[in-house]
Amino acid sequence: MRRRRTREDRIVDGVNYTLLAIISIVMLYPFYYVFIASFNLGSDTARGGLYLFPRAFTLNNYEFFFNDPNWTRAFLITVLRTIIGTTLSILFTCLVSYGLSKPYLLFKRVYFLIIVIAMNVSGGLIAYYVVLRSIGLLNSFAVYVIPTMLNLFFLLIAVSFFREIPEELAESARMDGASEMTIFARIIMPVSLPLVATMCLFIGSGQWNSWLDSAYFVQGQSLRTLSYRMIEVMNQTLVSSDTAAAQFMTNLQLTQFSVQATAMIISVLPIMCVYPFIQKYFVQGMMLGSVKG
Repeated sequence: MRRRRTREDRIVDGVNYTLLAIISIVMLYPFYYVFIASFNLGSDTARGGLYLFPRAFTLNNYEFFFNDPNWTRAFLITVLRTIIGTTLSILFTCLVSYGLSKPYLLFKRVYFLIIVIAMNVSGGLIAYYVVLRSIGLLNSFAVYVIPTMLNLFFLLIAVSFFREIPEELAESARMDGASEMTIFARIIMPVSLPLVATMCLFIGSGQWNSWLDSAYFVQGQSLRTLSYRMIEVMNQTLVSSDTAAAQFMTNLQLTQFSVQATAMIISVLPIMCVYPFIQKYFVQGMMLGSVKG
């Protein structure tokens, strides 16, 4: 039977809901302010007093963003690295994890020892730079995807996940003549959607927001990412050293902050659009992967 709520229960619930509402407003309002600022004239935003709605609505900020070849090129590079890097990382991480999850794998303890050491011991940025240079990855698009093809954190989670899949599924497929790759592609991966969705969210957002590799390992401006461009704008007084671009900004009454706000919205929007479609797998994937070690 449902317990009757007392006066104290209502007071506690009221305090909880009030605190949650305040915390939500404090957390969400900065993003909302950036959103309305991206649709407001930069010169008008600089006056202050912009709180709830765009006071001088305009699309000039987005016009400048998509007309600037540096921003559009950076956006395309970020989209490509996110799609290719996430796909390859999920594929290779799951392949290695599936092999390590088998109890009959030879030298399995040695492999796990190497993984644990690699997760906790780093050679540092200089050693990493030397390795990338020795294999010819510097100043190329491959530097964004090849070093991230094996994610050690999700490798351990995936090993625990694959151990929970009944071995009878693979055994019945082997009796029908299926190879290991066929079993992996047609049986293991379809039942691993929660794991794949969780990896897709974390690895994809990491690829989308990454800027350190673009700053340290890439010199060509044509390979810069969107996140790097945002950091670059925040660390300089002008959006571009190009006088034509600066004049274009002046004509459209843009400011550095209005362009920053527009870039922030464009960089966050894809993640917000993807998350609702994989949300139902997210919690399930994290919980199933953490049951056993």
